[in-house]
Amino acid sequence: MHNFSTLKEFLEEPRKVVIIPHTKPDADAIGSALGLSWYLRKDEHITTVLSPNDYPSFLHWMPGHEEVVIYDKEKPEIAETIIEEADVIVCVDFSSLNRIEELGPLVRNSISKKTIVMIDHHRGKEEFADYELWDIDAAAAAQLIYEFIDLDEGIQKIDQRIAACLYAGLITDTGSFKFPSVSSRTLRIAASLKDTGLDTARIYNLIYDNNTETRLRFLGYALGENLTFWPELNTGFFTVSQDDRDRFNLQSGDTEGLVNYALSVNGIKIAALFKEKDERDGIKVSFRSIGDFSVADLSAEHFNGGGHKNAAGGRIDGITIDEAVAKFKKVLQEKLK
Repeated sequence: MHNFSTLKEFLEEPRKVVIIPHTKPDADAIGSALGLSWYLRKDEHITTVLSPNDYPSFLHWMPGHEEVVIYDKEKPEIAETIIEEADVIVCVDFSSLNRIEELGPLVRNSISKKTIVMIDHHRGKEEFADYELWDIDAAAAAQLIYEFIDLDEGIQKIDQRIAACLYAGLITDTGSFKFPSVSSRTLRIAASLKDTGLDTARIYNLIYDNNTETRLRFLGYALGENLTFWPELNTGFFTVSQDDRDRFNLQSGDTEGLVNYALSVNGIKIAALFKEKDERDGIKVSFRSIGDFSVADLSAEHFNGGGHKNAAGGRIDGITIDEAVAKFKKVLQEKLK
């Protein structure tokens, strides 16, 4: 592990940099990657954002979106060439290489051949990077990208393009600054981004008030038909089957934020979303909580996942939604004795 000051020295000369967000990137992951990309280009670095897969269309407004390279399983040589030609690989918003699917082995094979940087705020860190900016108390990866820029003494280089990308990461990973992870530093960073002249109301609208008709109708259906409460466990949860996804033609990101509606009910302190995977042979789960109950521990111990204390995710293969829900209830009953 090297000191970040030596990375600053290394980046004094133009380098080829590939920036990789986690699989199924959200606004924080793709915003952080694009924000960092624009910043590095100001110092003549050649940058490429390489995503393991596509991301929601409501994020396609981000500056630089059209240049993002999406990994293609049919043409893996494209990603292989990008990584092979890079001097630096920056891993953003993840700290374990299994979070980038097919790109994981490519990065792992580059250890000792490339300079690898990891910038993340999740638990469960894997040791693979030459440089780490890792802080589980940071509210978002975007906050750490800002800290990286600050360490590089480049705050004055942040323009509205960079600010837009980073602000999108901040507002989404903090629940519009309502989550306990928000610190005074987080708010000062948001203020600094606003000071660039950024239209923060526009960013909010592009992310949260940009629904399709089918997504809004699905939300009504999910709230009416797919939401269950266990008052004795202070828990609420949604289920989304493959049939639901087909009926509403759900796209990537259309269930984003759904789990939070369960948590908004008075008395509910634990929430979950169980979503059937494409192959119908497993379940993806999102968890949220309020207070001291750690859904990160629950997910890591029982659902092959992890994350933050109050926001985590996981997945289980080879079972149905009903079986996953039954397991969830049994685990909660044991943990809440």
